[in-house]
Amino acid sequence: MVSVTALWLAVVVAAAVVFVASAVMHMILPYHRKDYGRMPEEEKILEAMREAGLKPGQYLFPFRTHEEMKSPEMVEKYKMGPVGMMTVIPSGPTVMGKYLGMWFGYCLVVGFFVAYLTGTALGAGAAYLVVFRVAGMAAFLAYGVGQVSNGIWRGQPWGVTLKEAMDGLVYGMLTAGVFGWLWPRG
Repeated sequence: MVSVTALWLAVVVAAAVVFVASAVMHMILPYHRKDYGRMPEEEKILEAMREAGLKPGQYLFPFRTHEEMKSPEMVEKYKMGPVGMMTVIPSGPTVMGKYLGMWFGYCLVVGFFVAYLTGTALGAGAAYLVVFRVAGMAAFLAYGVGQVSNGIWRGQPWGVTLKEAMDGLVYGMLTAGVFGWLWPRG
């Protein structure tokens, strides 16, 4: 067994490596550029949302309760469409520093749990490939597999979901490499 405190450097380095890799994957490589599309007649829709006083939050449309789900009126609304879920964030310029800070914090949290799991499962001196497999699987579960629920429950296009899961696989492998490299030798 290896304590989490003995793996603090691996946690921080893995978080930094994943942070940089995600920046490259989202800002330099082109494959995420078409993940979002523009709504037709966007200005009209935005004006209607402003007039309605739409506040930040999550919305389901058409909205229905459990009791209303099978009513003929609701079935008809769903047939007519559109049907969707929407997240509205606070108005104003995008403050990337806030989101990047939260992403780095998340990477640290993932690294902490990878350290905990891997340190509990393996002892000091474990072979690089053994550390790689355990740490990589734990990191992939955190970064990649969790993305699948967005395709299932949120209606995210499966192409986008698969790209995000593949990103998670890359992040998991990078985390695994760092943990294998910085694992205590004995």
